[in-house]
Amino acid sequence: MSVWLKSSDAKFNLALVELRYPTMTASVEYIPVTPIEYPDEDGKPMAEGDLQRKCLVYATTVLEIYFQNHQDVYVAGNLFIYYEKGYPESVVAPDVFVVFGVENHDRRSYKTWEENNQTPNFVLEITSKSTRSKDQGAKKGIYAFLGVREYFQYDPTGDYLNPQLQGLQLVDGNYFPMATNTLPDGTVSLPSEVLGLELRLEAGKLRFYNPATGQTLLTHEEEAAARQAAEEKAQRLAAKLRELNIDPDSL
Repeated sequence: MSVWLKSSDAKFNLALVELRYPTMTASVEYIPVTPIEYPDEDGKPMAEGDLQRKCLVYATTVLEIYFQNHQDVYVAGNLFIYYEKGYPESVVAPDVFVVFGVENHDRRSYKTWEENNQTPNFVLEITSKSTRSKDQGAKKGIYAFLGVREYFQYDPTGDYLNPQLQGLQLVDGNYFPMATNTLPDGTVSLPSEVLGLELRLEAGKLRFYNPATGQTLLTHEEEAAARQAAEEKAQRLAAKLRELNIDPDSL
């Protein structure tokens, strides 16, 4: 007599095992289960337009620079986060996120069960026409479920969010709006306790500001451009002083 059994353990390969007894032989076949796949991309563009893309690149770049000496802080953008093992449909892809307490190294995707169940502490979504409903609906619910402490939304065009920059703070499992501070020059500022930074809206443009240093976070390219502009200004000033018969080196 032959007995056929199916195993649900994905670790088994196809094998045939014969169990011989004095009166019968039992054949046991292990049927392999297809391994679960967690895709690294969905084939969709990184951002809906240039403004969204530039903002995404700026935010991830300056936060990576800001945390570059912290080996236990991970910054990423437009990366899949899988939050339930065995269920690849349980996935979300924040535009920008920061996780504290995990190793800072490159990943193709972020699986919470491989990261000691650490989930993002900070999320920024860059809102567009196609993402507005998800950002304020499904994603908001997922981030609350994951325990994301701060959830910010920014609309580069100002067409889909009012106000253009919004911040939510998680309290007892629910999100509540952060208070907005308007500076004398009209700059809108929202504090991020998680990052120790401020998210500012300067003439409609999102910038990260460090209140400890009093400086706006810049990319490497922006820093180089600022240095060049300062040098050119100094050279023009020196030339003007020489025209007035003043030696700039004596000042």
